[in-house]
Amino acid sequence: MTLRVTFELSNKDLRHFRRIMRESRQGAKELPDDAVIEAAEALLVSVREQSVSDFVTQRLDKLKVMIDMLRDEEWQIPKKERDRVIAALSYFAEEEDLIPDSIPVLGFLDDAIMIELVVRELRHEIEAYEDFCAFRQEDDKRPKAEQAAEEREARLAKRRKALHERMRRRGTRQRRARRGRSGPRLSLF
Repeated sequence: MTLRVTFELSNKDLRHFRRIMRESRQGAKELPDDAVIEAAEALLVSVREQSVSDFVTQRLDKLKVMIDMLRDEEWQIPKKERDRVIAALSYFAEEEDLIPDSIPVLGFLDDAIMIELVVRELRHEIEAYEDFCAFRQEDDKRPKAEQAAEEREARLAKRRKALHERMRRRGTRQRRARRGRSGPRLSLF
């Protein structure tokens, strides 16, 4: 038997999460990027050691994508976008959570909510990276005769450039649309 629980975050709740994210970013500014990434990786390890809900697991899969995006040398994420992803991960470098991870069932709920909000903010970066990974995976299936290292790198570089441009274009369009809207904004950055 499963029980479905649905809840909505009000504008007040979203403001609260944005404030927490800002505070996390401020606290993590002193940390090197690798320390922030390692803290996010540590969260993934600790969650795998426990039984958590599918809601949490699905969000943590996206956290892994963000970490991979930063660690992937072939992706070569541009500095501006890298800084945005590091800022997003800064929450996980904080020692204290809204809900302590040790609380059964609910301990990772705040982490999952924060990931969900961050994923919405970084959706263009995540989509571009996932498209790059899919392209690379397909490219790696080419016959060995077509796998000359220089040619492979040229194909990846061309695709990477196109995806970086798309990511920036869509992000710019999204930020402009947000500025033109009245009412609350979800922006965490």
